[in-house]
Amino acid sequence: MIEGKMLQFPEGFLWGGACAANQCEGAWNEGGKGPSTADVVPYRPDKVAANIADMDASFAEASAFKDPACKGNFPKRRGNDFYHHYMEDIALMAEMGFKVFRMSIAWSRIFPTGYEMEPNEEGLAFYDAVIDELVAHGIEPLVTLSHYEMPLAISLKENGWESRGTIDLFLRFAKAVFLRYRDRVHWWIPFNEINMVRTSVYVGGGCFKERSQRPLETLQYQITHHQLLASAKCVMLARQLMPEAHIGCMIARLETYPATCNPNDVMKALQENQMNLFYTDVALQGAYPGFAKRHFREHGIELVTEPEDEAILAQGTADFAGFSYYMSYLASCQESAEKNAGNLVASDINPYLQVSAWKWPIDPVGLRITLNRMWDRYHKPLFVLENGLGAFDELGEDGVVHDLYRIDYLRRHIVEMRKAVDDGVDVAGYTTWGPIDLVSQGTCQMSKRYGFVYVDADDEGNGTYARSRKDSFFWYQKVIRSNGADLGSMS
Repeated sequence: MIEGKMLQFPEGFLWGGACAANQCEGAWNEGGKGPSTADVVPYRPDKVAANIADMDASFAEASAFKDPACKGNFPKRRGNDFYHHYMEDIALMAEMGFKVFRMSIAWSRIFPTGYEMEPNEEGLAFYDAVIDELVAHGIEPLVTLSHYEMPLAISLKENGWESRGTIDLFLRFAKAVFLRYRDRVHWWIPFNEINMVRTSVYVGGGCFKERSQRPLETLQYQITHHQLLASAKCVMLARQLMPEAHIGCMIARLETYPATCNPNDVMKALQENQMNLFYTDVALQGAYPGFAKRHFREHGIELVTEPEDEAILAQGTADFAGFSYYMSYLASCQESAEKNAGNLVASDINPYLQVSAWKWPIDPVGLRITLNRMWDRYHKPLFVLENGLGAFDELGEDGVVHDLYRIDYLRRHIVEMRKAVDDGVDVAGYTTWGPIDLVSQGTCQMSKRYGFVYVDADDEGNGTYARSRKDSFFWYQKVIRSNGADLGSMS
């Protein structure tokens, strides 16, 4: 119980969960789907504490086109087999009371190579079935167009988003799905965590570093520039085709604290927060901020742009800001001997925070801080699109996962989100990551589980893929039913 007045979430608050096609669907070569950049990422058992890596072009090409027997372990080809279990999975979400389900559409399921002039009807029909099933259960679909995958053929031919030509290919995809689903989908996001190209140009931008002539940081921001233009054009197209739809943007929010009260640490934290929010600044405010231009000058970053780019960014501003929140970071002007390698970006260890099994700092208060920071900055609705705890879940003797640690994690974050609402922040909804266990993004593990529903599968793809409810399933059901009022007792 929160001390004092019981805080409330607004009526119509969107509770639910989120996933990505490449981490859950499977069926990588069914229904006319072409190979995607995610389909050639192998299992990395040596990178349990590390995160998403880049890919060599020759390996990616060989894995997709010269290995018809699918030798090797490519977990994202399997996912959690949502492609064949979607009706069961959606029924489980409805049983929990989901108001919204954030999903992505696999670009290569609609345009197998990305260069076709007409979409793949079998791929469109699959998402028709998924969306219809959601709507039939009263669940609002929230669709991400690009979630860490694209047709591999575009990566091999264009070097992904390094090429400006990829914008038009993406818009052809966007227009096809807008037209097909506009009567049933009212929430859209062009790019998942658009800033994560700074961590991997392959995962975030479908780009092979060895094929680019640009310095790495210049390459990262050139990719970003093209994606920001594509996002703005998507917003304009969506408003033309779906005037009542909500079109947002999304980043991985990396809330950063100064390591000490040394003004240099405070300044470094300020600058890291600025560069993290640079992406939403452009997407929501329609222009490159001064601090980013200064960063480009100081680091010798020269972007190739066209005269019309400023007008495109200004006209295509998003309606809401979505973000993922898993952890916070420290900034210090002093080099520390010990870093937390479990973070998405290595940073100093915060002694006030516990860490997960993957050494991700657990900081619920940071969610309230970042909600307030972003509301003060943008005054546009915010949406917590990802939040959750990856853990080694084990079935008890009764065959059930008793994941009190996950309940505690989510409860503490929801409490802080509720406080942010009371602070006056406009929060539209909350979608936990991976409500049905799925393949992790960075390490391709199935054993890094986030879900309320356990999937009987291991890192090698062994198992029945049967679904079973964890303790957290019934807890989240009560949270949604009470609109966040019933969070249970605090541990």
